[in-house]
Amino acid sequence: MSKKVIPYKNSTESKKEQVATMFNNIAPKYDFLNQLLSMGIHKGWRKKAIRIISKNNPKQILDIATGTGDFAIEAIKINPEKVTGIDISEGMLKLGIEKIKTLQLQHKIELKLGDSENMPFENNTFDAITVGFGVRNFEHLEKGISEIYRVMNQNGILAILEFSKPKAFPIKQLYNFYFKYITPTVGKIFSKDASAYTYLPESVNAFPDGKDFLTILEKAGFKETKCIPLTFGIASIYIAYK
Repeated sequence: MSKKVIPYKNSTESKKEQVATMFNNIAPKYDFLNQLLSMGIHKGWRKKAIRIISKNNPKQILDIATGTGDFAIEAIKINPEKVTGIDISEGMLKLGIEKIKTLQLQHKIELKLGDSENMPFENNTFDAITVGFGVRNFEHLEKGISEIYRVMNQNGILAILEFSKPKAFPIKQLYNFYFKYITPTVGKIFSKDASAYTYLPESVNAFPDGKDFLTILEKAGFKETKCIPLTFGIASIYIAYK
């Protein structure tokens, strides 16, 4: 089981409530900081994840922790009937909905408030499910993974994009320095929420990545699990089937 890390150490709110508050706080600068801090690399990671699920020709796609909708928008390129995105942050969803309206994709993408650990969907609803940098924010990781399994169709495909902990020198050292010092400093300057970008490296460090996460997926019932390292191991795509 993963170690519990929370954004606001002195808060009495649950992790779920704190994560929602955090993303509401940073929502106006989220897309800008994502681009700045990742130097745009995250876009290629998303494209690769969508290419992988495209092999299943999914018609109904669910994007969990959809944020401002970038993963959902990328998924439209593989021509599904519909993409549904859920998130616990109203601030992020508001920006995502505006983005989708600007792109005139309202007929294909629906974003709604939703909890990954208690989703408002019937069993076996979705052909493919994506999660971009969201599973480490689940309050109860195993419960969230089991819920994903429940709403996925038989033979459906899951693609989870998440940060990893690189092992090789000198990437490991550079990565740790960047995440420990650069990310919180830049995040504080632009987002005005210092805790959010201190929580980011702490949550990545606490997340059971690699084989440990594959084990969690397998315990939930997923099969044919695999981990695809990205960019020297600083992130991974986890693939699994029901």
